[in-house]
Amino acid sequence: MTEFQLEGAPNFRDLGGYANCHGQRIRAGKLFRSDHLGQLTPSDIRFLHDSFGAPWRVLDFRGVQERATAPCRLPSAQVHALSIEPTIVQKITDLLAQAHSVSHEETVRLMQDTYRGFVRHNTHRYAEFFQHLLSDADAPLVFHCTAGKDRTGFAAALLLHALDIPEEVIWQDYLQTNERLKNRPLSSLLPEPIAHVLHAVQPAFLQASLETVGQDHGNLMAYMENQLGLSSSARQKLQALYLD
Repeated sequence: MTEFQLEGAPNFRDLGGYANCHGQRIRAGKLFRSDHLGQLTPSDIRFLHDSFGAPWRVLDFRGVQERATAPCRLPSAQVHALSIEPTIVQKITDLLAQAHSVSHEETVRLMQDTYRGFVRHNTHRYAEFFQHLLSDADAPLVFHCTAGKDRTGFAAALLLHALDIPEEVIWQDYLQTNERLKNRPLSSLLPEPIAHVLHAVQPAFLQASLETVGQDHGNLMAYMENQLGLSSSARQKLQALYLD
């Protein structure tokens, strides 16, 4: 696995090198997850071009306003919008605007509801995500949202499951965000107890989405096959494209 940290996107990382249950590894330099690409520095862009080539395929889970505020800076990138809205920040900002007091505990509950919503309201976006993954594997591909931790974290967990990566590795990848973003300043626009929750990921967040999959669809395999379009043959194709 290629280890690096970009100045303008500290949560940008290669999924290559993870070994699955059959001893196959994700190909290095093909699949990346990230925070947004609107603050990439010239040296970041040179590094990505020199190390992995171009043009990049970019799958962006951010909403319309998020994309307008910080557009992708990768030159010649093929950007595909897979908008998932409203964001948790929008929800909390609306509550605060209505003079609703939001505690640390309520923020955690709202985060869990957000992850449940990935399954109940945004499955079509994750189905599109896999359609793009299955369409071409020549160019390097990065998928991201704003911080690269929630919308992106659920996408990464689904992808790693589809590639038969062990459960403990999937959780390690999910929680690695906390290490990657630990030096990122807290938002000054939100009360500190709320900002602390939104700053990081917790196992209870991803677990909420996985439990919702079980409650609504029986199990993850059935969800992937019946809702995400990952039939047995599609999973075999995905694995052939991205595994050594």
